[in-house]
Amino acid sequence: MASITSIAEYYAGKNVMITGATGFMGKVLVEKLLRSCPEVKALYILVRPKAGQSMEQRVSDMIKCKLFDRVREDNPDFHQKIFPISSELMEPGLAISPEDVEKLSACIHIIFHCAATIRFDEPLKLALRLNVIGTQQLLSLAHQMHHLEAFIHYSTAYANCNRKHIDEVIYPPPIEPQKLIESLEWMDDSMVRDITPGLIGERPNTYTYTKALAEYVVQQQQDKLNIGIIRPSIVGASWQEPFPGWIDNFNGPSGVFIAAGKGILRTMRANNDAVADLIPVDVVINLTLAAGWYTAVHRPKTALVYNCTTGGINPFHWGEIEYHVMSSFKRNPLEQAFRRPNANITSNYLIYQYWILVSHKVPALLYDFFLRLTGKKPQMMRIFNRLHKAIDLLEYFSAQDWDWKSDNMSMLLKQLTPDDKKTFNFDVRQLNWPEYIDNYCIGTKKYVLNEDMADIPLARQHLRKLRNIRYTFNTLLIIFIWRIFIARSEMAQNIWYFVVSLCFKFLSYFRASSTLTN
Repeated sequence: MASITSIAEYYAGKNVMITGATGFMGKVLVEKLLRSCPEVKALYILVRPKAGQSMEQRVSDMIKCKLFDRVREDNPDFHQKIFPISSELMEPGLAISPEDVEKLSACIHIIFHCAATIRFDEPLKLALRLNVIGTQQLLSLAHQMHHLEAFIHYSTAYANCNRKHIDEVIYPPPIEPQKLIESLEWMDDSMVRDITPGLIGERPNTYTYTKALAEYVVQQQQDKLNIGIIRPSIVGASWQEPFPGWIDNFNGPSGVFIAAGKGILRTMRANNDAVADLIPVDVVINLTLAAGWYTAVHRPKTALVYNCTTGGINPFHWGEIEYHVMSSFKRNPLEQAFRRPNANITSNYLIYQYWILVSHKVPALLYDFFLRLTGKKPQMMRIFNRLHKAIDLLEYFSAQDWDWKSDNMSMLLKQLTPDDKKTFNFDVRQLNWPEYIDNYCIGTKKYVLNEDMADIPLARQHLRKLRNIRYTFNTLLIIFIWRIFIARSEMAQNIWYFVVSLCFKFLSYFRASSTLTN
């Protein structure tokens, strides 16, 4: 196997199992495998049953989306390589039938474990069951596979965010996972909720906490399995593949960008000078497939960790993101914006609270009052409350910096052939941030909101209307306040009459000068 130098050559004839294939990164992984490794034999994807929708229908809906257009052009029958397997991470044995276990055990060569809960505010017990116990059960299944060559696990660059400098190593867990699992079994939800802050300690949420535990669980199997761990930072829209700007959800920065583009989000608490460690989803997937190839072919003695980040290689800051997002949405506005895009980032708590009051809550109350007057259901305050909750969860990550080492990522890039460096590009030094952010914003418009780019002139016209309304309102407000001030102050009256008399004198002089010239 060491003679296999091409990534596509390695995956030829292989059976691959993917968890979380219907999620954002999972879909991109499926698409990339089918497009760039066309000789891959089969993809077995674990699919969770969903009320009112069969497993086959979920997969059918997934492959119909625009993401798979390029694969469809090359091979209209690509779906014949996809085999859904009914599964549930929170059930014993992953709820996989004995027949499917036998089938998977006999044929799978490589596992990509993408499934997880990514909700920051997930209750600890549920996050533990999904991210840790689910991983344990998948590892147990992996041990039954006769031809398994690599197990690639997705973690997060923030699993150890309680440290400022993060190496590509697996740190000792905050608690032994099995002891925690056994301790929480007999506790009810309210008891677990009460002790959660003490358990997670310096970490901001249950997501990063349980991901750190899952890393340790995976590491414990490195003597028996060939393991690789991918730690992406904040995963965003695609950079190049299958086309620039593809995104299909409101998670992470996408929802913030859309709220800013709609003119709903006007302020956010962040450090302008802090590095915004965004990583394009196609970079993560290309690194994943390269890591799968390297892990299977070279079989490292210990689990290799890949910090898939940009901050230490090609940094971009939150202040720069704010500028380019606003600029992009002014050129290519979203339809029916609430206000003109104009968000400000501040790290000062008092200034942030002031702008929340003036730019968020007051306009929301006024708009809801207008809706009530017109017989409609008020909704804007509810939208703002949800937005504030979302940006509060992100504040921890937007207010500070981390230093991630990425030696393994650099090492892996050097192992690739020139052709593979093009086909499976994860060299973030080549990333042009202004162009990427522009494509990202357009992607939210086209693929998340499903807006037609042909309607941009109408959207621009709507922004001009909002601008005129704003100017008119501000002018009337200034006049109103000034008139009240004049009525109560003799000094203000004298200043007002002086300014008016100066204006009349200037006009008289201008008229007289014009008459003499003629």
